[in-house]
Amino acid sequence: MDAADDAAPAGAPDEARPGPQIIADYVRQLPMKPGVYRMYGADGEVLYVGKAKRLKNRVANYAKTGGHTNRIALMIALTRTMEFVVTSTETEALLLEANLIKRLKPRFNIILRDDKSFPYILIRSDHAAPQLAKHRGARKAKGAYFGPFASAGAVNNTLNTLQKAFLLRTCSDSVYESRTRPCMLYQIKRCAAPCVDYVDAEEYAELVADATSFLRGRSNELREALQAQMTAASEAMDFEHAAKLRDRIRAIAAVTTHQDINPEGLEEADVVAVHSEGGRSCVQVFFFRAGQNWGNRAFYPRHEADAPEGAVLAAFLAQFYDDKPAPRLLLVSHAPEEAELLSEALALRAGHGVEIRAPQRGDKKQLVEQAVRNAREALARQMAESASQAQLLKGVARVLGLDAPPARIEVYDNSHIQGTNALGAMIVAGPEGFEKTAYRRFNMKGEDAATDDDYAMMAAMLRRRFARLKRERDDGAPAPDLVLIDGGKGQLSAVQGVMEALGLADIPLAAVAKGPDRDAGREVFYLPGKPPVRLPPNDPVLYYIQRLRDEAHRFAITGHRARRQRQIRDNPLDDIPGIGDKRKSALLKHFGSARAITRANLADLEAVEGVSKTLARTIYDHFHE
Repeated sequence: MDAADDAAPAGAPDEARPGPQIIADYVRQLPMKPGVYRMYGADGEVLYVGKAKRLKNRVANYAKTGGHTNRIALMIALTRTMEFVVTSTETEALLLEANLIKRLKPRFNIILRDDKSFPYILIRSDHAAPQLAKHRGARKAKGAYFGPFASAGAVNNTLNTLQKAFLLRTCSDSVYESRTRPCMLYQIKRCAAPCVDYVDAEEYAELVADATSFLRGRSNELREALQAQMTAASEAMDFEHAAKLRDRIRAIAAVTTHQDINPEGLEEADVVAVHSEGGRSCVQVFFFRAGQNWGNRAFYPRHEADAPEGAVLAAFLAQFYDDKPAPRLLLVSHAPEEAELLSEALALRAGHGVEIRAPQRGDKKQLVEQAVRNAREALARQMAESASQAQLLKGVARVLGLDAPPARIEVYDNSHIQGTNALGAMIVAGPEGFEKTAYRRFNMKGEDAATDDDYAMMAAMLRRRFARLKRERDDGAPAPDLVLIDGGKGQLSAVQGVMEALGLADIPLAAVAKGPDRDAGREVFYLPGKPPVRLPPNDPVLYYIQRLRDEAHRFAITGHRARRQRQIRDNPLDDIPGIGDKRKSALLKHFGSARAITRANLADLEAVEGVSKTLARTIYDHFHE
């Protein structure tokens, strides 16, 4: 009964018979083994993903009539086909269930929303002078990762401290290799300048080791060792070295003593608290690592109105730690369902023991209570914003003549300078506000990035977006209820042609054009087949649509600027085949800068150690074709 994770539902949907009978047919074939089951509706929609210690017994409960809550009864009634994966243990089933719920987002499961990637601190180990960097995303670089941090601000604060205390470089490899003299960070005592050999390899390695110890929670031992070194340096009359050690000790002390909430003895833990009200929940997570408070973040899981807080917390923990290791201690506000099994599953994924504890007294209890207060206040703010958002969406439907308030609005803009570094952007908004995890950028190249042709660029962007949507729509990819274009009649006409060609003319379109002299508040809305619409300057709907347009413009322009900066920052030697790190370093040391290499003649290139005549010709031709 094994099935692949991404397999299609087994069998064609059965429209004729009721859900319990369809489920009963599967029960006869199921083993008494642990596994995961998926329930599908008539249109292939994933209704529910669940796990079981014994698949046969668990699924048999759904085949019974009566005794179910209204939510479960509706889910059973809608079920038309099922799929199963048999696992070796119930722990494996729990891990697979969490992964599938995050990926498929079934209608009847508790879903962790807004699961954005978290920033980490990375100390790279794939370079002679390891780099200290902020990292987000897949862990492709070799090195030690420390986190998660709740926000980029929390990372930046810690990076600032690490620079002061350990003087590690933060520059990119290309900048590092092109330096002929130390940068400003050396002048302000934030870097030891390994790029120009102001610190030898052995001493720099000690700085890296100290920084690693600090981030692993050994700050007290490190501080004691540094104090001993400072005393020894003072006694040896090496006051300059002693002053450097003193500054490092002060920087370490600053971050370990200025914490808003940091009970003594809490080296590595996450504090997770849930508060539910009005059928909605907020989960607040505080991160403690290396004896420091690394910030907190709020989450708003999607669930049925009657879901108990223990079930919400259990689902949240399983999904939240699906792509990141759990700490050794989880302090929770409510005992999660199947806490022992959940602890075992998290430990299996993390590679170390994970304790889930609901403290009853002491500092840890106070810490959890504070997290609960944060969750309560955050939920109140979010519910107030949602009520206001619902009224605005009703206003958008009224102004633009939609049948119902839009649940998903996609807004498009593009940014370029005479066709260079052209980039398109899509932002998404709905009842919960901006959905930043759904934002997308489109790199426009070739004919798609026609110089100064905004109409063609907009059409090309939407052609790519909606051609893909058309392919993925049957798999449940979300379609917009409204598409907003930053532009006027021309852009709207170009986009209309794309949507009609793709057979998606049923998706409502509107273009937002700035008013005379590009004044905010005098915007004109162009709609297919309808006269233009202009709203009063003080209309809340106008403010809302301005916010949507401005967010799309911000997202487009920041991406465009980042591309331009990368283009400026890239080392031109990176594009030449046969140039590795050693030859690149030799060329930069010989000529002093990348620009000088681009201007060098053939004889000068041949004079560089390690550069053959053939390679010199390749380099010369690359810059002089």
